[in-house]
Amino acid sequence: MTISRPTSPPLNFDPRLVPVVGVDSQLPKVSVQALQVPSLVQRFASRHVWTPELLEEPRFSQRAPVHASVLVPLVMRDNGLTVLLTQRTSHLSSHSGQIAFPGGKADPGDADAIETALREAQEEVGLERGLVQVLGTLPIYTTGSAFLVTPVIALIQPSHIVTANPFEVADVFEVPLSFLMDPANHRRHLMEWAGSQREWLSMPYVDATAERFIWGATAGMLRNFYRFLLD
Repeated sequence: MTISRPTSPPLNFDPRLVPVVGVDSQLPKVSVQALQVPSLVQRFASRHVWTPELLEEPRFSQRAPVHASVLVPLVMRDNGLTVLLTQRTSHLSSHSGQIAFPGGKADPGDADAIETALREAQEEVGLERGLVQVLGTLPIYTTGSAFLVTPVIALIQPSHIVTANPFEVADVFEVPLSFLMDPANHRRHLMEWAGSQREWLSMPYVDATAERFIWGATAGMLRNFYRFLLD
C-alpha cells in the first residue's frame, strides 16, 4: 500500500512493536536440494526467468535517488550455507542499528554494482575478495529512503576472518539460509503511518546471543531471493 505523502518514520519507531498480521507458513519452503552450492551456481548460470515479489518501498525521503549495492554473503559451512549479516552502529545517519547486508553507496570509481558490493564488504567486515565467488545479482530494490540497491549474491569461503569496521558495524553474525528460505519464518506487519497503511516483512532469528530482528529492506531482498530459488 502506498503512503499518501513523503514523511520520515517516527523518531521512537520500534518495528518489533508493530502488530503481526500474518505468517506465510502456507507457502512452500525452498527445497534442500535447491540450497546446495551446485544448484545455486546452476540457477544463476542458466539465466533463470522469475518474478520478484518486492521491488519498491513507499518513499519517505524527497532526496534524489542514490545507487547502492549490498553483498548477500553465503558462507559455505559444513552443515549448510549461512547468510552473513551485520548490525549497523546506532550513530549512522541511514538505517542506524538495523540488521543489514554489508554494502553501501556506489562510488564514482566503482566499475559496476558488483564492484560496489565487494568494496563495501571489504571496508565493513574485512571480507577479502579472493574468498568471494560472485554468483550474480537480483533486481534493484528501491528503499523508502531513496536508495536503489542491487543485491549481489556470492559464495564465501569459510576460512574468511571477519574484521568489523567499528564506525559502521556493531556486530556480525550468521543465519542459516534454510531458515531464511522457509516462509514459515516470514511474518507480515501492518501499521498506520502518515494517514495510510504500510505492510512489510520480518524474519526474526534467535541465536545464542540475541534475537536478530531482520526486517524492512533486508527482509524484502531475502524474500526476492526466496522467489528466485523457488520459481
